[in-house]
Amino acid sequence: MASSTQDLEQFVRTALEKGAKRDQIDKALADAGWAPEQTRSALSAYADVNFVVPVPQPRPYLSARDAFLYLVMFTTLYMSAFHLGSLLFELINRAFPDPAQFRSGGLSTSIRWSVASLLVAFPVFLSMSIKIGHDVARQPVLRQSVVRRWLTYLTLFVAAVSLIIDLIILVDGVLGGEATARFMLKVLVAGVIAVVVFGYYLWDLRQDERTP
Repeated sequence: MASSTQDLEQFVRTALEKGAKRDQIDKALADAGWAPEQTRSALSAYADVNFVVPVPQPRPYLSARDAFLYLVMFTTLYMSAFHLGSLLFELINRAFPDPAQFRSGGLSTSIRWSVASLLVAFPVFLSMSIKIGHDVARQPVLRQSVVRRWLTYLTLFVAAVSLIIDLIILVDGVLGGEATARFMLKVLVAGVIAVVVFGYYLWDLRQDERTP
């Protein structure tokens, strides 16, 4: 696999040196059976500038600072999503109380903990997102950060699994005759949170594909 990648990169470099256009190279590689993603990756290694030899694009690199920023951002995202769901669940329980359960009138420990977590975690998530957004705007190559892409795909995986489990719980509840307003609202809350997270980061990955 590594040898094939090197052959592809060498072909693209040689073709560019000979004066071939990018669309011509793309068509030739497509006719030869190369996947569009492989062709796009090989062509993106060289800047689209007019010079006597192909000019390499800056490659993404892994730094401890980037790893720190992304880990903090995604960790606080998970915390914010979890505690938002927990808070809304507790509010639904209070709006549609179960007669079999006794509840005190004051704020429960779970509500206080969820509110405290959101007040700390969500502002940190926003500040990290803004900071990373500014960095990416200055250096678009950072969009290809290995840490960023791995954590983004991990987030998509977690959101997708959460959505699938949510749908399973919904179907099971309907089949079991448990489709009360309280049950349906909880399923809706979990589903909306998962869809919002999944949709946003899927859109973010699509932006990577559109970025030269």
